[in-house]
Amino acid sequence: MFAKKLTKQYDGKTVVDGVSFEIPKRAVISMIGPNGAGKSTVLNILSRLIARDGGEVDFEGKDITQWKSRDLAKRLAILTQTNNIQMKLTVRELVTFGRFPYSGNHTTKEDEEIISRAIAYMELEEFENRFIDELSGGQRQRAYIAMVIAQDTEYILLDEPTNNLDIYHATNMMKIVRRLCDELGKTVILVLHEINYAAFYSDYICAFKDGKIEKFGTVKEVMTKETLARIYNVDFEIMEIEGKPLSIYY
Repeated sequence: MFAKKLTKQYDGKTVVDGVSFEIPKRAVISMIGPNGAGKSTVLNILSRLIARDGGEVDFEGKDITQWKSRDLAKRLAILTQTNNIQMKLTVRELVTFGRFPYSGNHTTKEDEEIISRAIAYMELEEFENRFIDELSGGQRQRAYIAMVIAQDTEYILLDEPTNNLDIYHATNMMKIVRRLCDELGKTVILVLHEINYAAFYSDYICAFKDGKIEKFGTVKEVMTKETLARIYNVDFEIMEIEGKPLSIYY
């Protein structure tokens, strides 16, 4: 997947301005940057949730707008910041939605096995018959990730998956993101505000500022005090933990 010269405007204001990059496969890529930098807009353009005003998104050799919705849903899944389903659903019923691109409303025996594996992978067996509105925030996030796992796509796009989670659940969510890549071979692209999570759990970082890419590279290439200072207009110090560069700002 690659993007070339993406642009997007809202009310005459350019929020994405000539953005180009290529997504490495089977890696975790975090998009970071200040509020309004364009990262969530770019993620939504990549997933076809919103239309771009210019540029192109090449997905497996053709423009992403040319894909049939069901075929695309077998290859790419997205979880947005707000996943408000207005139905009384159990965890298992929610995860079953992941099989819709394959079997519609009539799940097969194979679908049911995939659904059970996804629930087990996220350690939700004891909750599978519980309604999702009865779960904690962390449990609910895991249920949505189980739905994505059941969808069985190569690409997974997550918009601020740690939003509204406490440190314990946010850290567990990032460990899950890492496992999706390392154990299941997924390419995970996510928007994050917490740059130390991005540094510790990602392979690559795409740093945005003012609708443009300030820097795209490995964690060590992007996580420098000079680059971070340009992006956030704040002074940083960088230290390493387990070989990962982590930041302290002041």
